[in-house]
Amino acid sequence: MFGFGILSGLIVLPLVGAAFILMLRGEDEATLNNARWAALVTTIIVFAVSLVAWARFDPASAAFQLVEDRAWLSSGIRYKLGVDGMSMPFVLLTTFLMPFCIVASWRSIETRLKEYLVAFLVLETLMIGVFVALDLVLFYVFFEGGLIPMFLIIGVWGGKRRIYASFKFFLYTLLGSLLMLVAIMAMYWQAGTTDITALLGHKFPADMQKWLWLAFFASFAVKMPMWPVHTWLPDAHVEAPTAGSVILAAILLKMGGYGFIRFSLPMFPDASAYFAPLVFALSIVAIIYTSLVAMVQEDIKKLIAYSSVAHMGFVTMGLFTMTPQGVQGAIFQMVSHGLVSGALFLCVGVIYDRMHTREIAAYGGLVHRMPLYATVFMVFTMANVGLPGTSGFVGEFLTLVGSFKANSWVALFATTGVILSAAYALYVYRRVIFGVLDKPALAKIEDLDAREVALLVPLMLLVIYYGVHPQPILDACAASVDHLLKTAAAAVSTKTALIAP
Repeated sequence: MFGFGILSGLIVLPLVGAAFILMLRGEDEATLNNARWAALVTTIIVFAVSLVAWARFDPASAAFQLVEDRAWLSSGIRYKLGVDGMSMPFVLLTTFLMPFCIVASWRSIETRLKEYLVAFLVLETLMIGVFVALDLVLFYVFFEGGLIPMFLIIGVWGGKRRIYASFKFFLYTLLGSLLMLVAIMAMYWQAGTTDITALLGHKFPADMQKWLWLAFFASFAVKMPMWPVHTWLPDAHVEAPTAGSVILAAILLKMGGYGFIRFSLPMFPDASAYFAPLVFALSIVAIIYTSLVAMVQEDIKKLIAYSSVAHMGFVTMGLFTMTPQGVQGAIFQMVSHGLVSGALFLCVGVIYDRMHTREIAAYGGLVHRMPLYATVFMVFTMANVGLPGTSGFVGEFLTLVGSFKANSWVALFATTGVILSAAYALYVYRRVIFGVLDKPALAKIEDLDAREVALLVPLMLLVIYYGVHPQPILDACAASVDHLLKTAAAAVSTKTALIAP
């Protein structure tokens, strides 16, 4: 990798592809096709490199691996990269989904195609950087940098209200992250370093932990998003192009959960234990309230967006149970949701490309004209509900087991979200797929073509595979999760012993 390690290769390669596309001259169809193929080949190569990284990764070790450490800025701020069992699954998820986004945009994007592809490749670099950064300042650069290409993707290639949605997305996430920047500076002044591996071993004072925890929480809660700072998400999803919605739901939302795992739980264990009841309360409200809101939506994309908020409620609930089942279940739920929600938005894109509407009332009886589409959509709907045999079940079940160990009332209220998710998911499936095909506009609608089959069938097979055999993801993160929980428990117990009479 030209003198750099494999993780730097993952970060640099998308930028190389973006630079090549920018050098293409002309707007004729041949040039645009070259741009499409350049973007697709780049993302496939990046995915292949991530598989090489996975082959070199040892899941049995809790230590950071594939570490790169170089001087970057003054005052000890370094260009440091590495992965462990809690970040490697998200790197693979990111690189796996990017080729799908390029293929999904093959014909649907008609204006400024080269700029659109460049924005996606730059976004890939920034998303991978978030999951591999081992320096706080470097993490912040990647974390905030991702706002810019997504802001452009929504604002330039979105729907009628794209300007409003893009600015709302940008302002919400930026304002939340400003507090995190202040906290990063406070941590540097306290610990004398921004090295994440060093900070994981630094004991911050208990009172300081609370303020730092709240500052990081402000950023990660908006990014996930948690109730009540979730209102930017439905607007962003509705206005974003199909591939933008896929990446937004599958990867960008997971950065908040990853932040809790990487920073809040291990660096501020006392504060995490102190604020756990608050997180449980917000998670329960998110699960129940947004599920009820989803039930009354008439736009399919908006319904799936509210569904995402509810599913992220299971993630935050599982993480702060501080149990192996809860944390592993939350990581699995994030990976599963990335596959399922991404596939659902692709399914919406299929019928939107044909009918140019996302209104549920505009459809009905599609099973008569699109039986293959109905089958694929059914699998992803069942996974969204959490049907056993699909990946959606494993994550929800483990987070509920963890929450039952922590607080049985939390588990009881969260379980109602499973029932509500079945209600809204089956409701929309029945209205769109079943019934009489009586709308003239649907009389000649065509089933999935070869490109759409290539997009949806691999995701469907993965959702079923991980539902039956979840061990690859669970085993990958088991050692790191066990080390995280032991370290956090030791820190909390030491604090308790020190203040005991």
